[in-house]
Amino acid sequence: MDLDLRKLRYFVAVAEELHFGRAAERLHIAQPVLSRQIRSLEDDLGIEVFARDRRGTLLTPAGEQLLEDAVPLLASAEALLRRVRAAARGTPTLTIGFMPGITVTPATAVFTARRPGVHVRLLRTSWDNQVEVLQDGRADIGVVRLPIDQRGLQVRPLFRDPRVVVLPAGHRLADRASVTVGDLASEHLLQDPDAVPEWRDVAVELRERRRPEVPAIHQVEEKLELVASGAGICVLPLSTATFYTRPDVIPLPVEGIGPNEVALAWVASRRSPLVHDFAEAAAETLGRPRTGEQPPQR
Repeated sequence: MDLDLRKLRYFVAVAEELHFGRAAERLHIAQPVLSRQIRSLEDDLGIEVFARDRRGTLLTPAGEQLLEDAVPLLASAEALLRRVRAAARGTPTLTIGFMPGITVTPATAVFTARRPGVHVRLLRTSWDNQVEVLQDGRADIGVVRLPIDQRGLQVRPLFRDPRVVVLPAGHRLADRASVTVGDLASEHLLQDPDAVPEWRDVAVELRERRRPEVPAIHQVEEKLELVASGAGICVLPLSTATFYTRPDVIPLPVEGIGPNEVALAWVASRRSPLVHDFAEAAAETLGRPRTGEQPPQR
């Protein structure tokens, strides 16, 4: 049996929404059409992927497995189309994803000197999509910040980036040379606590009150605006905090918070010599140990 990728896309939408109406709106199709396509997929598979009852729409165990496998399969199909279309244009192209605060110019300079006929494109990524762009082919290789889901990826460590806390300029701790994790335990962290486990563990130990809800924040600029307004604090890699220097926020070293790990990542099944050559250039230029880094002077 050949799987219909269109039906799989419809299935993923319903599985992520767990609501046929919302999924239909997301797909810009009528709900009856979507329902027929899902029934057709179930007929093709010979199993039910959704359980429908008074509680709503739920995934069956088979549906949960299908969702786990369908997402990377659809991403691989999209990546294949992108690479084929790029090859048809005739000019070899390498697209490099990079996270905020990371300068890839030294690596791209070495790479283009060795591969002068290759067009290099850069793609700024975020915590939310730095892996997704590799899986769906928007980027061939990425300079990522760990941790990431490494399934299906080749990951090559580059360097460690110290992390700092960013406070509003008028904060009670802003005149310190450095702070400890304990000093920050009562502060409102504008991040998922799991992203800063050292703070999470101390904060849970020192206070029992319910933590205010943290809205989804996708860009560094959003975090810094909220910090400057006094809404809370955030922990950033030093290179990011230095890149986004502004007078109304203060970066400080934090005793007890480990560094951020920076690495190269690409889809493990890729055998592109361009990916290999850029990885070598990045290892030579970006992977050198960093010493003596300090937050910017105020």
